Amino acid sequence: MVAYSFKAYFAPQIEDMTKSQTVRADRARHAQPGEMVQLYQGMRTRHCRRIVTDQECTANLPVQIKLSDLIDELIAGIVVNGSQLHRDEVEEFACKDGFHPDRLQLTHGGRRAKSARHNMGIFWQRHHPGIVDFTGRLIRWKPVG
Repeated sequence: MVAYSFKAYFAPQIEDMTKSQTVRADRARHAQPGEMVQLYQGMRTRHCRRIVTDQECTANLPVQIKLSDLIDELIAGIVVNGSQLHRDEVEEFACKDGFHPDRLQLTHGGRRAKSARHNMGIFWQRHHPGIVDFTGRLIRWKPVG
């Protein structure tokens, strides 16, 4: 079983299943399809809590995210399992990853994000400074049963 930790603002989206995936850096071990995953908020802190009951991993795929300050949304492109996502698919991907503008509203340069893609770009710039070409894993899950 593999555990993943999330920021507090993602917890409600995990609870209502609007967030059903996470992008993570490569590490020694990630969940594999069919394996159970535990989803926590604030893991390794005294405020740690399990967000939902164990979920079933449905996918573990290679993912690349390219960032660029040259476009407003900051996310220049996303490649999942070798396939470049189309503009509409990038927006859908960002929504599934918890960045829907109705659920999360980040700001950049004093302006509010106008799309899930833009929210995701702001998040990535804040939490992964200096990275313009990220390579890692896309982990997806679903409720058991």
